[in-house]
Amino acid sequence: MAARIQANANSNQALLLGRYEIGKLLGHGTFAKVYLARNVKTNESVAIKVIDKEKILKGGLIAHIKREISILRRVRHPNIVQLFEVMATKAKIYFVMEYVRGGELFNKVAKGRLKEEVARKYFQQLISAVSFCHARGVFHRDLKPENLLLDENGDLKVSDFGLSAVSDQIRQDGLFHTFCGTPAYVAPEVLARKGYDAAKVDIWSCGVILFVLMAGYLPFNDQNIMAMYKKIYKGEFRCPRWFSPELVRLLWRLLDTNPETRGTMPQIMENKWFKKGFKHIKFFIEDDKVFSFETEGQLDDADSSSDQSLSESEPEMETRRRITSLPRPASLNAFDIISFSPGFNLSGLFEEGGEEGARIVSGAPVSKIISKLEEIAKLVSFTVRKKDYRVSLEGSREGAKGPLTIAAEIFELTPKLVVVEVKKKGGDQGEYEEFCSKELKPGLQMLTQEEPEIVATASSQSLPEHSHLFSATSDTE
Repeated sequence: MAARIQANANSNQALLLGRYEIGKLLGHGTFAKVYLARNVKTNESVAIKVIDKEKILKGGLIAHIKREISILRRVRHPNIVQLFEVMATKAKIYFVMEYVRGGELFNKVAKGRLKEEVARKYFQQLISAVSFCHARGVFHRDLKPENLLLDENGDLKVSDFGLSAVSDQIRQDGLFHTFCGTPAYVAPEVLARKGYDAAKVDIWSCGVILFVLMAGYLPFNDQNIMAMYKKIYKGEFRCPRWFSPELVRLLWRLLDTNPETRGTMPQIMENKWFKKGFKHIKFFIEDDKVFSFETEGQLDDADSSSDQSLSESEPEMETRRRITSLPRPASLNAFDIISFSPGFNLSGLFEEGGEEGARIVSGAPVSKIISKLEEIAKLVSFTVRKKDYRVSLEGSREGAKGPLTIAAEIFELTPKLVVVEVKKKGGDQGEYEEFCSKELKPGLQMLTQEEPEIVATASSQSLPEHSHLFSATSDTE
């Protein structure tokens, strides 16, 4: 018995922060090592990047690490390696990330050129991910096959955002000035050291990657690095005979040495060679994980009606049928309520909180609230997803920052009163605020007006023992 207890104690000590069982070393760099690990609760495989705090402090890289975390949380997409969580001890920082089993795309290309349809698929997924980043003001700046991973389904995942930049780093001249990237994939304007548009630099790198996938070798290459830089600067490359005329025209647009006339993301996505067999990826985030599905081609107005049918899929129809038998919503305590409002005034609990969200108190039944959210969603052709007392509203149109995605969660305030908390999960902030003010807020407020007696009773009689807590509290959010 004593031996068994000791074995269990040793096992617990071996777990990273009590959750992750560390496995083999996957790779290492100057400041970090990456290990395969297993979440002992879910049995899920993850990759854990272990960063030495002392080394990054000495290297002055604290701001760099913080920026990388911020970027990875901002760019959650099916074709981007996902950051699940960040943990820290006194000596180490741990990035818990998605484990991508297929390895680097570089290993596949090293064996020789790819078939055109395979190369096109990878390029389409690369462009989908990079354009998503650009719409969120994130620029990778080190795109190359070594930083593109393949999962078990053969889908591409962009990784290593260590050299990435965000739009708020741009100088007054509107350009970036940091010299970075991998020599063979770097754009000519970076070599010129006169400032560059980081979006156009990423597009150049995508062009080099496409050439490598199709040819099996680099468009600009020389044993002498200065000679290679001269070729890049002049844009000197030759396409092999097996490249189709459409592909050659696309490459000349991508590898245009003038960033002003170089192809843009929308132009790439409209290109005939690119569009062949293109599958538009739609995705949603649930329980902090990315789930995706594909639709043929680009979405347009006609697609919104077919998208709407997604809200009536079998699992969700089952949710609708059993809504009255679901467990009660999570309860809120007095301190939750304090963080919601500066005073216990039910009419003022719906507050516009920008990215932080908005809230409304209602005496309506939960089933009615969910039905009202579905009704509001249908008015603007949004897809609805439901899981217990969480409802996700997803726009079908690609805005400047991706489709608008809104999450609504219902909490129990009292047995007869609930709080509906609404947050933006993706998309443009202006579009979100307009939707809240014109559609969501009026619809939910109309619902509360249908239950005047319950709301009045709750405001005057509920939680008397906590009433003193709400008289002079400040909003903690």
